[in-house]
Amino acid sequence: MRKLIEFRNIVKSFEDMIVLKGINLDIYENEFVTLLGPSGCGKTTLLRILGGFLEQNSGEVYFDEIEISNTPPHKREVNTVFQRYALFPHMNVYDNIAFGLHIKKESKDVIDQKVRRMLDLVGLSGFENRDINQLSGGQQQRIAIARALVNEPMVLLLDEPLGALDLKLRKEMQHELKSIQQDVGITFIYVTHDQEEALTMSDKIVVMNAGEIQQIGSPTDIYNEPENKFVADFIGDSNIMEGTMIKDYWVEFDDVQFECVDFGFDPMEPVDIVIRPEDIEIVSPDQGRFVGVVDSIIFKGVHYEMLVQTDYREFTIHSTKSAEEGSEVGILFGPEDLHVMQKMEAY
Repeated sequence: MRKLIEFRNIVKSFEDMIVLKGINLDIYENEFVTLLGPSGCGKTTLLRILGGFLEQNSGEVYFDEIEISNTPPHKREVNTVFQRYALFPHMNVYDNIAFGLHIKKESKDVIDQKVRRMLDLVGLSGFENRDINQLSGGQQQRIAIARALVNEPMVLLLDEPLGALDLKLRKEMQHELKSIQQDVGITFIYVTHDQEEALTMSDKIVVMNAGEIQQIGSPTDIYNEPENKFVADFIGDSNIMEGTMIKDYWVEFDDVQFECVDFGFDPMEPVDIVIRPEDIEIVSPDQGRFVGVVDSIIFKGVHYEMLVQTDYREFTIHSTKSAEEGSEVGILFGPEDLHVMQKMEAY
């Protein structure tokens, strides 16, 4: 796979605040990459540097092996879709999509062919004469994507484009966006703070916090093999415990030693341990590794979410089995359900 974009030691500050602290990141052709992290982590700043809307304080940005830091936005092979779609209210759907092609002075026939192809791609054929204000939020979002894609960029930048949509429509558009990306076969770089969006759509997730990259990996890797406490806590629900790596394949927390599948730590190294709520089984008290009391139970549709208090901590458990509030239960998990991580500085 061809490397398309390289960020090299990107530093960006606003007045006295350093927003990006030496970012290094490679993005490849035809990838759907999501920059994921809390507000203020630097993800939108990185996107805007790539788009040419901001200039880094130091570092280089390479696009197809050419350094583009001094290239103006309109000469970069990228287009951007913002959270506020910035559609032209005085133009109909057709003219909104065709706007960039008119600027490029494309012929009328070419414009018509490309606009109709885009309308078909985003599922809005027949809407070309509609007024923008007559469209729903989801339809406006599709038009914004069509307007960006009609210029045939090598990369589409998407800055939280689903943020203004309601939950049901947002979920529908997650699948639509992934489908569109696969159809057009170009690189999408997507910014969000929504973990579910990132896990649903991405080929690669870049988890960011406080101007630094915490982990890069596939959705499966990020969820199942978080590299530190921040990633484990930010991506999905987690039970995170402080413990000690006794030796390879043996870890201790809450005064109990457990077999695990992790190795390569120093003997007696302090570590963090994560157990996902769905990996814990509710059993009878005599079968559990720990015994606890059910503090609360909530039905979530496909599973019950239970909070179970042991002598040391409260565990969050997702199970298709139910238990009575106030009842005593056993908590069971296997070696493969424990994931041991190196300690990190407080975040």
